[in-house]
Amino acid sequence: MSGPLSIIAAAFLLVLAFIISYYDVYYRRIPNPFVLATLTVGILLNSIHAGFSGTFSSLTGCAVGFAIMFGLHLFGAMGPGDVKLFAAIGSITGAQLVLPTFLVVAMVGGVLGVFSMVRAGQIKLTMMRVLQILVGLLPGQSVPRFPVPTDRRLTIPYGVAITLGSLISLVFFRA
Repeated sequence: MSGPLSIIAAAFLLVLAFIISYYDVYYRRIPNPFVLATLTVGILLNSIHAGFSGTFSSLTGCAVGFAIMFGLHLFGAMGPGDVKLFAAIGSITGAQLVLPTFLVVAMVGGVLGVFSMVRAGQIKLTMMRVLQILVGLLPGQSVPRFPVPTDRRLTIPYGVAITLGSLISLVFFRA
């Protein structure tokens, strides 16, 4: 996807970033109609740009995006809305940009995480849990699952990181 279609995708992601950020910050939910709209726009744009190969790239990007985030969901790191949203974003970026987009999203999420950790005054507890997770990745150990905190200051609305990171990725990799 290049030229005018990239501009359309970026404009769509910009609007989506505002809407999903609002819903994720205030309600901690990503409504399915926005996810479905993202999926539809991604498939349509890639199909218009490259025909059948664009459709295939879009659907493959969706599947790869889903697989990456579902793995994180299994560890309790992502909610189901985040998984669906990133899969839909994969339909916009296409298969070739899912991994670079994921890395940018992870960096944006890391910045949000540090900001959230400092704002909530939970630096020591967070670092201890990160250490427990890293130890859990060693052979013969198990990764601990921590309960989702009821205090919203201690969680990250990851839809914000997904939409902003995807927009940044699209601008840098498709410009």
